[in-house]
Amino acid sequence: MTDPATPPLRTLIVDDDYRVASLHSQFVAKVPGFEVSGIAHTAAEAFEQIATDRPDLVLLDLYLPDEPGLDLMRRMAELPDQPGVIVITAARDLDHIRTAITQGAVHYLVKPFRFAALAERLTAFRDLHVRLADLGARTDAADQQEVDGLFHLMRTGTITTPPKGHSAETMRLVRDYVRGAEPDVSASDVAQDLGISRPTAQRYLTSLAQQGVIELRLRYGTTGRPEHRYFAGRG
Repeated sequence: MTDPATPPLRTLIVDDDYRVASLHSQFVAKVPGFEVSGIAHTAAEAFEQIATDRPDLVLLDLYLPDEPGLDLMRRMAELPDQPGVIVITAARDLDHIRTAITQGAVHYLVKPFRFAALAERLTAFRDLHVRLADLGARTDAADQQEVDGLFHLMRTGTITTPPKGHSAETMRLVRDYVRGAEPDVSASDVAQDLGISRPTAQRYLTSLAQQGVIELRLRYGTTGRPEHRYFAGRG
């Protein structure tokens, strides 16, 4: 769960496809700790919004009608408050990927992708943002372990700091289990196949769902309470 006192990270969606931009906007709105600050369909619109609204994060398509997304990234670097960038594109060639990395993209998502993939990277970006803010508020310098943790988040987009009382390894196992399951799973399924107790499985599933990494659906039977089922998300 995010701290309710922490302002949400304002996110600009940049994609020339109106339908895709709307879908990505819906995805962002579902992840705790984020809000959509705007949508732009051209590089010119995007640069104007970035310069005036100063979002925390840009979800950037590389194929824009008036200017390549990578060129837009170069211009963004000249702004005093440069936002983070997660590239979202159909471009799979090494030149695009290498250039995006060298220009500071935090993550690179290839279309199409599931909601869970974006949610995990948004969650990692939020974690990175919070960690950097915490370090900035301190009077002492970061140690090597803290620096390694920051770069691990940037490279992998994985959750490296689970909630208090949770094991990072168990969190990863539960997450990967749900991702590989079709169409969805229950806490009992996870407990049986991973060899953990049902309450433990339920605790980790609930935490992952709260972070937006997996999704919860309720299955209603003829009597009693609905069954909680978890899945990796679609998108």
